[in-house]
Amino acid sequence: MLLFRSEEEVDAWCETKAEPRGETLSLESVWALSRAWYGNRISPSYRGRTIEEARRVFAGVGLTSPFWQS
Repeated sequence: MLLFRSEEEVDAWCETKAEPRGETLSLESVWALSRAWYGNRISPSYRGRTIEEARRVFAGVGLTSPFWQS
């Protein structure tokens, strides 16, 4: 995860590094995803997620673009 101040900085970084542009999120969205993703990690009953469970977590915090489906 990388933090940038603007979309223009994202574009410049991608161009400099010759990396494809991925998904960008607001800090609020990152926080929502973090709470949903890590909320039960210290539970003794925790187990990893299936791909479909992960997709449901993403969708539950509004991450529904094709990027989150792959």
